[in-house]
Amino acid sequence: MDLGIRGKRALVCAGSKGLGRGCAEALAAAGVDLVLNARSAGPLAEAAAAIRAAHRVAVTEVVADITSEAGRAEALAAAGSVDILVTNAGGPPPGLWSDWGREDFLRALDANMLTPIALMTALLPGMMQRGWGRVV
Repeated sequence: MDLGIRGKRALVCAGSKGLGRGCAEALAAAGVDLVLNARSAGPLAEAAAAIRAAHRVAVTEVVADITSEAGRAEALAAAGSVDILVTNAGGPPPGLWSDWGREDFLRALDANMLTPIALMTALLPGMMQRGWGRVV
């Protein structure tokens, strides 16, 4: 199926494993060049190499904690003008929610609500100016 996104550029956060990796693979299969972000260099390099080999798209690697201001700045600088933003990050630690403390929930809210808002604030104006953009 042609999604009409071949040649677009995507920033995929937490893209070395799990849901982020799955999104990165699907976008690459559709011909989208990637800016792939993760906190750990090893898994990120492995994911990027596998995606390049399988889909022959450009993959830029950004090792940074997207939940930090410095990490977001680094990812945004590397990303430049993107058409697709995939906001993705870890949640609270595995286990029963009743075992989580306030700090666990605050970290999850920062990673999964405030960080995406900051990324959208930075990237949506360019998408709107170009008349095309997607946020996942």
